[in-house]
Amino acid sequence: MTNNIVNDFSITVGTVNGSGSQTANTTILRALFKMGIPVSGKNLFPSNIQGLPTWYTIRLSKDGFTARRDRHEVVVAINPNSFARDLAAVQPGGAFFYADDIKQPVSRDDISVYTMPVKDIVRRDANVPSDFKDLVGNMVYVGILAHMLGIDLEKIHAALSFHFKGKQKPIDMNFNVVKASAEWAKSNLEKKDPYYIEPMDKTTGLIMADGNTAAALGSIYGGVQFAAWYPITPASSLAESLIDHLPMLRGREDGKNTYAVVQAEDELAALGMAIGAGWSGLRAMTSTSGPGLSLMTEFAGLAYYAEVPVVIWDVQRIGPSTGLPTRTSQGDLTFVNFIGHGDTQQIILLPGSVDECFEFGWRAFDIAERMQTPVFVLSDLDMGMNQWMCKPFQYPDQPMDRGKVLWEKDLEELKGNWARYLDKDGDGIPYRTIPGNTHPMGSYFLRGTGHDENARYTEEAPVWERNMDRIRKKFETAKKYVPPPVSHSARGATSGIIAFGSTEAAIQEARTQLEAEKGILTDYLRIRAVPFTDEVQKFVEQHDQLYVVELNRDGQIHQLLTLAYPEYATKLVSVACSDGLPATADWVRDSILEKAKPPAGINSRPKSKKTTSRKKEVI
Repeated sequence: MTNNIVNDFSITVGTVNGSGSQTANTTILRALFKMGIPVSGKNLFPSNIQGLPTWYTIRLSKDGFTARRDRHEVVVAINPNSFARDLAAVQPGGAFFYADDIKQPVSRDDISVYTMPVKDIVRRDANVPSDFKDLVGNMVYVGILAHMLGIDLEKIHAALSFHFKGKQKPIDMNFNVVKASAEWAKSNLEKKDPYYIEPMDKTTGLIMADGNTAAALGSIYGGVQFAAWYPITPASSLAESLIDHLPMLRGREDGKNTYAVVQAEDELAALGMAIGAGWSGLRAMTSTSGPGLSLMTEFAGLAYYAEVPVVIWDVQRIGPSTGLPTRTSQGDLTFVNFIGHGDTQQIILLPGSVDECFEFGWRAFDIAERMQTPVFVLSDLDMGMNQWMCKPFQYPDQPMDRGKVLWEKDLEELKGNWARYLDKDGDGIPYRTIPGNTHPMGSYFLRGTGHDENARYTEEAPVWERNMDRIRKKFETAKKYVPPPVSHSARGATSGIIAFGSTEAAIQEARTQLEAEKGILTDYLRIRAVPFTDEVQKFVEQHDQLYVVELNRDGQIHQLLTLAYPEYATKLVSVACSDGLPATADWVRDSILEKAKPPAGINSRPKSKKTTSRKKEVI
């Protein structure tokens, strides 16, 4: 009994893209979550429509870790084309379940092997209508795993009810297959592996959600009135979530919608529409990924120079070019920072969790309108499309910030004595009016060409420089409004880790490993915005060595930190990887050990000489 491994392993399912396995996999994930077990799910799928191998990995961690792992203890093989690869991936001592119609040899004797008569169960035991047999076949492995590992069938039923939104017919049809499969396993399979699932109470008060849905909900609660988009992986579900939830959450006036979501003909048009809406006074946004953002560059420069508030969500995937559309990355940071030709410097928000995707959904509008400029929010595929445990979303805790708007009463008091691009307060931010909703004295002509403080066309060099210097000043002012970094301290540490975004889970686990295995203490700072706030500079100043962890080839936030703090450049050590996979704690830990300079810039007991590189192979 003492050799049993409880709630601390991974389940990986190898199927075919387009086979409907997502329902089965998320059912398992949600059932485990409802059993109180900390879990995370990672979907690795190809960029074609269907037919190629796809894998879904569920990690159970009694200690609450949610980062991806390279180890696969329980593997389910449904796809004959990936069978050999799936078999090879099972950890020694692991469990291997496979459909019995896959006629390939199993040559390993260091794992427990179980065959599953998937088609027979669906055909004979589950009373499934013939039209649906192919659709519900994946529920066979759900039922067999439920019996063999100990997943509560009531929680599976609850997960199916959630998925099918209470529609009884599909719930019953799928659950009948689950029950029949569990009964078959009870009668025919003997437990030989050490992996077990037992109820816990560590998910109380948490929810499960993906970042794209959270971003859409946050945008709705932030008052979004207009969204334009063009379909692109992995950002499409953000706009689709707006379409799904706006009718439920946003009221109508005089029988008409108070919002508009428009699918444009391309990404450039989408941003152009959003900028037009932002100029007219609406809270406007678009969502895209790297290739779409490349097309938006010209209009991004227009919004920057004409000073139009707009929000752009970039759910990053790996590039350049078409790249790997269904793999994750943090590779757009430097591009976004300088997007637009000429001298530009953009405001960027960097959520590191699903609940921050919600928060930044509404906060981005406040910052965009306060600063009168585009605000880019950089999520990524891992955070945007995968299911994560998170805190319940919090309703905005502050009034909506429309920024420096001159309304009708203000214009009457000024008697028209105002200038659209004049810095009256010394913070670089001028006053604006809302076209169509203000006094006639509030009109001005918007242009992307040279203009003076009164928005009048000019090509005078001193006026151009004066205007550009004022716009640059806004970037300094923005430090008061962007979210500060989140820091975690370890008493006595002299080195630190700096990162952003979805690497959060891997870094927190790696810090635990470094301390437990090597006696190494590290502080940790997660940056949540560009421009960098004073807290970032203080963190850099206070540490002897800093490991900058990110998912791109060239160490992009490392580059921006070096530009911001050149006097501390020698402290900054880049830890970067761009293989398209979510970060693992093992990779973070091993990379830091490999790059630690003697004498160690980290507090530690004797340091191991053995290091390993990040695994490139994944099932």
